[in-house]
This record gives sequence, C-alpha cells and structure tokens, in this order.
Amino acid sequence: MSSELSDLPDDLREAATLSRFLRRMLACRPWLGERLAATLDRPADAAAMQAFLDEREPGADTLKAALRDLRTWVICHIMTRDLNGRADLAEVTESMTVLAEVAVRSAHDVLRENLVRRYGLPLSPTGWEQELLVIGMGKLGGRELNVSSDIDLIFVYPEDGDTGGEKVISNFEFFERLGKQLIQALAEVTEHGQVFRVDMRLRPNGDSGPLVASFDMLENYFITQGREWERYAWIKARVLNGERWRELENIARPFVFRKYLDFGAINAMRDLHAQIRREVARRDRAHNIKLGPGGIREIEFIAQVFQLIRGGRDSGLQVRPTLRVLAGLAERGLLAPASVEALTAAYVFLRRLEHRLQYLDDAQTHDLPENPEDRALIARSMGHADWDALLAELDGHRAVVGRHFDEVFGDPSEEGHRLDDVWACAGDAERCTPDLAELGYRHPRAAAERLAAIHAGPRYRQLPDHIRSRLDALMPRVVETAARCKGPDETLARCLDLMEAISRRGAYLALLQQYPQALRRVADLMGASRWAAQFLTRHPILLDELLDDRNLETAPDFAAFRAQLAEQLDAVEPDMERQMDLMREQHHARVFQLLTQDIAGLLTVEKLADHLSELADTLLALTLPVVWRKIKIRHRDDPRFAVISYGKLGGKELGYASDLDIVYLYDDDAPEAAEVYSRLAQRTNSWLSSQTAAGILFETDLRLRPNGDAGLIACSLEAFRKYQLESAWVWEHQALTRARFSAGDPALGAAFERIREEVLRLPRDLAELRREVLAMRRKMRDAHAGKSELFDLKHDEGGLIDVEFLVQYLVLGHAHAHPRLTGNLGNIALLRIAAELGLIPAGLAAACGDSYRLFRRLQHRQRLNDQPSRVDPDEAEAARAPVRTLWAQVFGTD
Repeated sequence: MSSELSDLPDDLREAATLSRFLRRMLACRPWLGERLAATLDRPADAAAMQAFLDEREPGADTLKAALRDLRTWVICHIMTRDLNGRADLAEVTESMTVLAEVAVRSAHDVLRENLVRRYGLPLSPTGWEQELLVIGMGKLGGRELNVSSDIDLIFVYPEDGDTGGEKVISNFEFFERLGKQLIQALAEVTEHGQVFRVDMRLRPNGDSGPLVASFDMLENYFITQGREWERYAWIKARVLNGERWRELENIARPFVFRKYLDFGAINAMRDLHAQIRREVARRDRAHNIKLGPGGIREIEFIAQVFQLIRGGRDSGLQVRPTLRVLAGLAERGLLAPASVEALTAAYVFLRRLEHRLQYLDDAQTHDLPENPEDRALIARSMGHADWDALLAELDGHRAVVGRHFDEVFGDPSEEGHRLDDVWACAGDAERCTPDLAELGYRHPRAAAERLAAIHAGPRYRQLPDHIRSRLDALMPRVVETAARCKGPDETLARCLDLMEAISRRGAYLALLQQYPQALRRVADLMGASRWAAQFLTRHPILLDELLDDRNLETAPDFAAFRAQLAEQLDAVEPDMERQMDLMREQHHARVFQLLTQDIAGLLTVEKLADHLSELADTLLALTLPVVWRKIKIRHRDDPRFAVISYGKLGGKELGYASDLDIVYLYDDDAPEAAEVYSRLAQRTNSWLSSQTAAGILFETDLRLRPNGDAGLIACSLEAFRKYQLESAWVWEHQALTRARFSAGDPALGAAFERIREEVLRLPRDLAELRREVLAMRRKMRDAHAGKSELFDLKHDEGGLIDVEFLVQYLVLGHAHAHPRLTGNLGNIALLRIAAELGLIPAGLAAACGDSYRLFRRLQHRQRLNDQPSRVDPDEAEAARAPVRTLWAQVFGTD
C-alpha cells in the first residue's frame, strides 16, 4: 500500500484496498479524499448532490466536467460506505438512482435553455409550451440502479408543433437535438471520464426508430406494434423529468397491464428467458450472476410475470422495485412467504456481490473473476474467509432461485401426454371410444362424439395457431382428469362446456395448462355441482381463485374485504364502468370462495347463508357512497338514506342466486329530499341489477315497498310508519317479521327498527289474524303446490313456507305481550322462544326446527345441481309430520 493511502482515514483506507478504481480516483483527484472524509458519516442524497453541482455553477461549457466530478464523488462515497458496512443495498441503489436523476435533470435544464435561446419555446398548435419527458427504464426506473450501470432512457414529448423563435424548427427537431445533446453530456468519455453509458434501444422500434416520439406516436406504436417483451420492459418505466407524466402513464398502463388476468405472459416470458439462456450458453457465461442460471434476472422475471398477469386487476402490483413486488406476492398468497424470504435473501446477496465486482475497476461486469487476487478481494469484501466459502453461499442462493424459477416457468406440457392421440384423432369417434371406455367413462361413445364435434367444429378450426396449440396440450389432460372424478361422464361434459367457453381466451387456457392443480380443482367442482359448473363457465375469470389454497382454509373477513374493495373503488373514481365491474368481479370471487368451501363440506347451510347475507350487506354498503358521489345535485355530504332488506336477505337465509327484496327509506326534511333520494334509489337499483361485461351484481325486487309497484321507489321514514300503521295488509306485516337494516345511515336503521317493533307489537284479534294468514297461505298453495308427484320443499303442505307462516302468525299474534318475539333471529330461534313462552309445545317446536333445517339442506342440494326444489316424498315425509301437527294445533285447520 502506498504511503498516500496509509494517511487516509480508516474507512477510506479499507475501501481503497478493495477497489482499484477508488485508489486511482484518490490519486488523480486531490480534492476527493477531503470531500469523502467530510461526508462519509451520512448517505449522499439529492440535496447534497445538487449542492455539489451548485458550487461549480455548471453552464454549457462546464456542464460535462461538473457532472463527471459529481459522479466520481458519489460513486466513491457509496462504495466506501458499502465496503465498510455502513450502507445497505437499499442505500446503494437509491443513491445511484438519485445521482442519475440529478444528472439528467441538471443536464436537461442547461441544454434546453441554450436551445430555447436559439429557436424559441417548443409550442403546440394551440400555443401550449411543450416539454421533453425523459423516461428511466430498467433498474433506473425501479430505483435499483447498480454502481456501474448503463441507464436505459426513452425520450417522449406531448404534442407536435413548432418553436416560437425567429429561427423556427419543428418540436420533433427541437427535442431530437435536445435528446442527442443530453446523451452526449452524460455518455461522452472525456478526460474526466463519463457520467453514465446511455442505452436508447428500448425506444419504439429500437435503434431503427426515431430518437424522440410524441404521445400520439407512442400510443399508436403500443397498439399496433408493441411486443410482449416491451410490456415487461415498460413495467419499470418512470418519468425522471417532465410534468405531464400522468398522461404518459395513462398511455402506457393499458399496454403493460391487461384488464383481465393474463396467464399468457408466462409463455411469453418463458420464451424470452430461453433466448437469454441460449445467449449466455453461446458466450460461455454460466458464471454471470445477472443472466446465468439462478441469477438476478430470474428473480426479476419471477416478480414481473406476476405483475403482467395480475397487475391490470390489482393496482397494488403496479410497483417497480423487485423487492416490493416480491413482498406484495407474499401478502397476496401468490408466493409462499418462505419462498419470498429465500428469493429476497438471494436477491440481496447477488446485488451486493454485483456491486463488489464493479467496485474493483468501475466496470459494468457481472462475471465472476478468474484470477486468484481478484477472487480473494471479492471474498473478503463479502465477508468470507476465502473464495470457496463465497462460492458455496453463492451456489446455494442460485440453486434456490433456479428451483423457484422452474416452479413458476416450467412447462407442464413440454413432454407431451399419454392421451395426446385421443385428442389428435378425436375426429374419428370409433377410434377414440375404446380408449375412453378404458379410462372408466360409462358412455364412452357419447364422450367420443362430443370430443369429435369440438375437434371438427368451426370454433376450433378458426382458432389462431398459438391458442390452438394451448388447447391441444390441454384437452388430453381434461379427459384424463375428468375420468378420475366420481361421475366422469357428467364431469367431462361440464368441463368441455367450459373449454368451449374459454377456447378463444388464451390466458385462461394458459392458466390451466400451467397449473395442473387448477385443472384438478375445476374437474372436482364440475363433478360436484351443476350450478357451480355453470357459474364458473359464465365467469371464467374465477379460474384464478382455484390457485389459492387459502380459499378453502380461510373464513371470510368481510371487514378487510370491505376496506380493500372501497380502496379499489376510490382508486378508479370516477370510472363508473370499471367500478361496477370491480364490484361484480369481487362479488363473484367471494361467492366462488364460499362455493368451493361449501362443496368441500366445510360449511353448514346456515353458515353459508350467513356469509352470503353478510356479503350482500357489504356490497350494498359500498354501493351507496359510490352512487351518491355520482349524483350531481346533492344537498348534503352523507345521505340520510337506508336499504332495508326483506325475505331471504332480511332473514339472513340468502342463497347463491337469491334475489334481494329491498326497500329504500330516507329521513330528511330538505325540500328537495324526495327528488334527490328517488334518484339515489333508482341509480342504486340500476347499479345492482345492470348487466355489464362482468355480469350483474344482484337481481332486485322492490315490490315490498309501501303500495308495491305503484309506490314511490324511495319512501320517507314517516310515510313508511304511517303506511305500516294505517294501510298495510297483514301479509305486509308478515314480511316485516323478517325485515332488517342492511346498509346506509345507521341512525335511520335504528329508527326503522323502532317502527318495525312498534308495528309487530300492535294488539291483533287472533281470529281475524288467523283468517288472514290462512287465506294468504291458501292463495299461495293454489298458485304453486300440487304440480308434481314430487314434494315441493318450499310450497307443499308441511314444507318451508308452512314453517315461516307459523312463525309469522305467532309473532304477529303475541308480540304485543312478548317483546322477545320481535327479534329478527331466524325461524328456528323464534320457534324455540315461542315454546319457552308457552305458546307451542317445546318438543314440537324443536322437531319443526329440525324439519326446517332439513328442508333447507335439501333445497340447497337441489340448487347446487340446478334442480327444482322438489324431492322424493319419502325423503321428506318424516320431517313434514311435525310441521303438519303444529299447523293443526296453531290454526286448527289447513
């Protein structure tokens, strides 16, 4: 070590022994050592870098020297702190990123000023001043710049036009000259070195394209020529300079992030990575820690493929830094926390090693050194005793990365399938039938003919080649997987319905091709429930839900769901169409989660109904504020408005496809209240029941409002009370026994409950009440019952409605003396309370409660298989008996 180094402070001396570049800089720049010694106690931030430049007052003649001196100080500062353990990876990459930002902005401002003096301001045809937006790509865009990196830039300006000076040139020429000068200011090698090598090849059309592009040109390029690898590159795009960056992001976002799940990105990125690996092998660069097996690029690919697949639906994944993306994948259950922890550790290790390779000579290298001296320096700088110890840890990390990469990008269909011939020859049903019979299909000929019809059909024939190849790889696996299910023929038929529905959607085919476990779960679901099969076929976007094991294991957290969906709705405000689709997509996803748990036997009918009812309440609660914001004339910030639910939702017995029986109430003395709340009610109803690309949210029924279809769509609280007390029919009071507040103003909900209790507790003549209830029951029975030899669980004598009418009669007849009966607790609980009050025999009450529970289970079973609510009479006869007995005791007649 030279005597000059021995005089340095300890930190500088230690770093200089590990970096030839630092030693050279200290030797040839007398000012550097003193500057470093004075600043090493803190990170180099933007303010410090700007202050460094301000000292030199860079102009056109001194800009290059000032920027190069800045770069020398910053990189030497970073490496000294890093090599002495005073800076973590985040500080190193952030400081380098800030250096690039400061350098780009400073150079841009000086150079633009000179051009404006010569040509005038660049203007749009309407006279608006134009600007150059400098876009940082790659690690610069992601704030992950390494210490000897190129910077990838793209130059864009908003609008074409001309400059406003005496010597007029087009905006294109102005910004092209500015771009060329900016590149030269950063990349030219002078006696002071260079600031950054600048790579412009990521611009539209690469080296053959113009240096700068207008917004219109860029958008047109994305639409007509943008390639899959460019989507990957633009994930990290970030504007470094320019105020109109939001407009640019709005142009790029639809290109990068598809609106729906895009599992086709896996195949595209797998192909891109294969090209990189071939290039690495051709150049014999297996020891390249960036591009080689298990290297930095593979970790980035793992993170970014999930962004491409899901970023369009989950804006939380539209972030740039790799480690933040990985953390987000763990939070969403897309990668196991242990996997993310291992990948994070590997990424930090590889990036730290990358920097130490570059600290040696300030060279842009990712190759492990060959000579023993450099290996010893690198091992020491990484805290290892020798090269072998370093290599052992490196190999461990690379093995982990490689394993996870193969799990994400491995191609399950690469080796073919034993049933490929069955599908390839599907046009010949005679040839396929024996194979299908051997697999266990009970009607192999019918299955063969269905396969033949698909294979020979115009839909299959007209598929693009890349999508047909995915379907060809998938169909043999569908046939095999369905054959393993309990009812293989029905399962295959339903699976083939799904395949036909998604045959043009390459992303869904890619999902099932890439994730065999999802295909197995599809088959299980299809075999278990016809209704589930139809639901999934109508909403194939739900295929993604089958990848998340937590859907079977986790009870719904509706508070978290409500907060998350509210945040998503706010994020896309005021895009009403997207908000409506978001609510529908999230509703379908939560219903599907419950459906999978239900089919797996993890939910009772009662618990399922509770969850579906709470889900509906949550969506109603989210709908009201979103719709209220869209009403132009609002006289208050928060509406005094409530949704009252009746029927299945009111009784918390909602099923998968139940309508919502609802009434809209308001309590507001403002003169315009009736008009405003009628508009809110109408729009809320449209929001719930309109068909969009994502389906509908709920079918609604408003006929239980005062005066039914002839009544106002939104009723004031006082008018509702007056109607219930003075004009309502007995059947309307029966309906009120199962009514409750679902969403809106809680104070209004409490006021409704007081009115409900008041109405239910009115003294009634029992004989007259009995006559009214029996007349209504007879009317319903005449309309629905006795139309089949099978037992109608809902309408026939001794069925569900008889239990409900019994409870409603007991509530209306006795609540004036027994307030406990007014609670909206469900029919089984109210039967028990009536028994406790001595109104009915306890044993009979319990038996009727059991019957009601059984009828609901049977009804649910029928609905899961899309069957009418009718069963073999023998299956329900024992349960009908106590209902008939209680009916006779309470009413004395049918």
